[in-house]
Parts: sequence; C-alpha cells; structure tokens
Amino acid sequence: MSRPQEEQLRLARSGDREAKSQLVEENAGLIWSIARRYFGRGVDPEDLYQLGCLGFLKAIEGYDPAFGTQFSTYAVPKIAGEIRRFLRDDGAIKVSRSLKERAAAIKMARQRLTGQWNREPTLSELSRELDLTVEEIAEAETATAAAESIHRESGEDGFTLEDVLTEGSMEERLIEQISLREAIAKLPERERMVIDLRYFHGLTQERAARILGVSQVQVSRIEKKALQALRTYF
Repeated sequence: MSRPQEEQLRLARSGDREAKSQLVEENAGLIWSIARRYFGRGVDPEDLYQLGCLGFLKAIEGYDPAFGTQFSTYAVPKIAGEIRRFLRDDGAIKVSRSLKERAAAIKMARQRLTGQWNREPTLSELSRELDLTVEEIAEAETATAAAESIHRESGEDGFTLEDVLTEGSMEERLIEQISLREAIAKLPERERMVIDLRYFHGLTQERAARILGVSQVQVSRIEKKALQALRTYF
C-alpha cells in the first residue's frame, strides 16, 4: 500500500532509498511533462528525463513543508533548472531560426515606422503591421535580446530584478532566479510588458511609455505594482 506523500517525503529526506524511488516513480508523469518542453534541443529524451529525475531528487532534499507550498510547486523549477543548466552548459540551447527571422522582421518594421512617424510604434501598432500577436512579438524580441539579464540595472537607484531575490546559497538563488522568470510570466500582460521593456531590454520609462502608448507616470505606476507583486511572491 502506498504511503501518503508527506510520509514518503519525510523518509526520502532522511535517506530512505525506497521512498525516493517510489516518489520518482509516482511523479514520472510530471518529470516527463517538463522534459518534453526541451525535446528537439539535440539531447536524447531519456537523457532529459534522467536530468529531470536528478532535479526532482534535489527537490526532495531541499523541500521543507515550512515553505508553505505544495511539493510539486517547489519541484517544478528544480526539475526544469537541472535540464536548463545542462543545456546551457552543453551549448545546446539555441534560438530557433524562425524566432531570429521574426525578430529581424520586427526590428525592420520598428525602424521603418519610426522613420515614417517620427516616433517609435507601439506594440499594438507593430502587431497590426506584422499580423503578429503582442505575445509573439515579445517572445521573439526577448529570445534574441543580446543583453537579457536579471542583473541589468535600471532606475536612479541602480535597482536590478535580482534585488527581489532573497539571500541564500548558490543553489537556492539559482532556483529563485528560475522561479523569478516563471513569476514574471504570471504577471498581467501590461505589467509583464513593462518589466520586459525596462529590465530585459534596458529601456527608460519614457521610451517604454512611447512604445506602449501610455504616459511615463503610468509606466512608473505599472512598474512599481509589478515589482511589488514579485517581492510579495518571494
């Protein structure tokens, strides 16, 4: 008879190999679902699954019920982080050709419209011009951005997105950085756009406001709200 997950986790953290094996077996579907996201990156699916299992085992070791989250919620970024780290270090993560071509088309359209209108087009204007969704534009530009780093400073105080992270070990901070990107993805669309333009593309509030077609005051307000949400998340 299968033990409750809480009991399995307690035994697994204490070094019980049978409990660890049982947890991996029972969560194979979760591990595979994450591993599938990275198919087609030049790594055998079974190897991706094994990397996911390694991340899952690290999640078992690091999980504490006091975190106040479900174990699966804690495990997902651990599993994905282990796979991503391998792909990054192995040089296997590459921006697809289609994304590069889309980003180039967006850049050309932005330059052309800026020349015609003497101002930068908004995302909605680019969307209509290129027949792309705002999300597709953001995905292409974010994937191909040369300076896509959470360490980029922005604002008069030299604030970085990393400042929302807590202090801790290198492993803990790595997981938090992965979780930060996932937290940003959960923000409302307008807040996500502001964070993307300000911190991943390094734009000033004034320039971000022109692109979004709103005032600088509105961008400042949206940015503060988004950063507060991220701080609350962590």
